Amino acid sequence: MSHPSATRVLVLLSLAELLAVSCWFSGTAVMPQLAAAWGAGTGVTAWLTLAVQLGFVAGALFSAFFNLADVFHAPRLVVWSALLTAAVNTGFAYAATRNVPAAIGMRFLTGFAIAGVYPPGMKILAGWFRERRGLALGAMIGALGVGSAMPHLLASLGVITESNWRWVVLGCSAQSVLGALIVAAFIHDGPFAAPTQPFDPRQITEIFRNRRLALANLGYFGHMWELYAWWGWIAVFFAQSAALDAARRGGAPWPAQWVELASFLAMAVGGIGCVLAGLYSDRSPDEPLARIRQRSRSTIVAMALSGSSCLLTAIFFHNVWIVAAVAVLWGLTISADSAQFSAMVSEVADPGYVGSALTLQTAIGFLLTVVSIRVTALIGERYGWDWAAASLAVGPFLGIVAMGRLMREKTFSN
Repeated sequence: MSHPSATRVLVLLSLAELLAVSCWFSGTAVMPQLAAAWGAGTGVTAWLTLAVQLGFVAGALFSAFFNLADVFHAPRLVVWSALLTAAVNTGFAYAATRNVPAAIGMRFLTGFAIAGVYPPGMKILAGWFRERRGLALGAMIGALGVGSAMPHLLASLGVITESNWRWVVLGCSAQSVLGALIVAAFIHDGPFAAPTQPFDPRQITEIFRNRRLALANLGYFGHMWELYAWWGWIAVFFAQSAALDAARRGGAPWPAQWVELASFLAMAVGGIGCVLAGLYSDRSPDEPLARIRQRSRSTIVAMALSGSSCLLTAIFFHNVWIVAAVAVLWGLTISADSAQFSAMVSEVADPGYVGSALTLQTAIGFLLTVVSIRVTALIGERYGWDWAAASLAVGPFLGIVAMGRLMREKTFSN
């Protein structure tokens, strides 16, 4: 059963995480302005996104190897990591116009610091929720998904200019500080949290030794292959489809502002999907194996729908209105299963090292995103963006296979 204060913790922690993780997207939000200031193309500015991804992977691997989320008090780790995130993001704001390599380096360090914010935050929630853990994690990750979409909304409104972009970045740093203050003042470990643990390097190999943990992670990796490539190139999908549609009809393509607004809406609707998947996955008897099977079923449904959306987008790529309609389903389902993979890992991992298991899961998953983002672009540039959309179906297909095997498990142990 969940603790009476759990709902308040969920709301405040989700808000704090959204504020702190906003620094992740600060480089993406000002990318056009920096491209103009640097006189650089996408080959250079893309590193503003890739560097933060790689930094997060490095930070998460570092944290997982040293069991930081389990050796140290998780709320305190989140507070100090959020403050570090704010500091290096501020460094990015002032380095960006002076030194391009230094700016990219600061983005790497921003990602490294965020690795101490996001996975430990999931561990904190797991300590407050037992029965409604899927819904709780779904609500928090859904909020972060809406935050991921914010750069597209800002771009569609045209509120970021070459004269004020630094204040946008500094505003994200201020939000990270505010998130740290919320955690410091209101968040503490829940009644179901495991006590701090000694350093155990063997936990890094638990992902291979624990079959249920391995299957849950394989499903998550398939999900991540699709998710961030779609998030990263959603505006390009819309722009390319609109251009082909205009050529077919002999009209004008969508304005850039419409492309950005459509991208924001398609991504932001994922927050609803996360909550709905959480409600569905929590509808199971309070028995471990039944709960894992229900969560597996919810991820299979989500991946089947998002994988179908990949193929439908490719088939109807020359009709931008059908692509936009499919994007609503795609956005609703593509992130819906994120929290359920994390919930499963928190339930099948060693109870004393849940933080390390969640951190390692996200580390490998985000490392895959670096590859999938680049591979999708290569396919799009060489064979067309319709084929790029279709190629993303590989991820959910492999994820469904892994989760189908997990559903067939006959016993439960962690």
